[in-house]
Amino acid sequence: MGSEKNPRRVADNEAMAVLRMLRTSPQKLNLVAGLIRGKKVDKALADLTFSKRRIAGDVKKCLQSAIANAENNHNLDVDSLVVAEAWVGKNLVMKRGRPRARGRFGKIMKPFSEITIKVRQTGESA
Repeated sequence: MGSEKNPRRVADNEAMAVLRMLRTSPQKLNLVAGLIRGKKVDKALADLTFSKRRIAGDVKKCLQSAIANAENNHNLDVDSLVVAEAWVGKNLVMKRGRPRARGRFGKIMKPFSEITIKVRQTGESA
């Protein structure tokens, strides 16, 4: 007489992964997320591997986690996966400061962000 199972948050042909507390601004992270939206996962992994942006390695780790979730938890075919959605959200902002001239205080904001990647199995296989 246990409680009912929670319904899935994604469709039957989808899997997702979330990476939180990334030490970069959401605007910079969204540029990297836009790099992989709509691409096949092997092409997206190659693009992230050779990207010059510092945060691309963490986004690659999140994409690999979404692929592993699709394969192990949802029994999806890895060769036919596509990055369906990749969206970015804000997280906390550390407020730091620096003394400035005439007794003033210069604000230094250190933002954190999070990324959610959803992969979807398409009909054709590569």
